[in-house]
Amino acid sequence: MGQQTSFHAPHGGADFLGWRVRAGFTEIVYDDGVARRIVWRVSEGAENGERLSEALRAAVGSVRVVSSLYDELKKRAIAIERIAY
Repeated sequence: MGQQTSFHAPHGGADFLGWRVRAGFTEIVYDDGVARRIVWRVSEGAENGERLSEALRAAVGSVRVVSSLYDELKKRAIAIERIAY
């Protein structure tokens, strides 16, 4: 079993953000609770769990979670690649 950390929207929405280590790769997962699930792979060298958790925690509190996630990751110089929709 790998590592994982998850966050749920505090404003009553069903938005979920989490990160996990799967098959040796760190991934970020977003699910809106209805129709959209997106998975990104974190670039090698940017897998710091504390920095990822900070970014996800800040993003999930926003009304526009995905846009905020991109902003938070950019602030922390964490590069990602979208791997699933």
